[in-house]
Amino acid sequence: MVLAIMLLVVAILCAIAVFRELKSKNLFAVAFAGASMLAFGWFSIMTIYAELFVNNQ
Repeated sequence: MVLAIMLLVVAILCAIAVFRELKSKNLFAVAFAGASMLAFGWFSIMTIYAELFVNNQ
């Protein structure tokens, strides 16, 4: 569960970076921060889902 929380924190930081770089109109950084936000967000949500709902034997 610690991994999921760390991934979620990184995804939140990437979201902050997206908005900050949109303000400065740096589209290259927006693309990379957005891709990182999607990847880390997906992995954090799926890790939380696996910990809570998947039957681990």
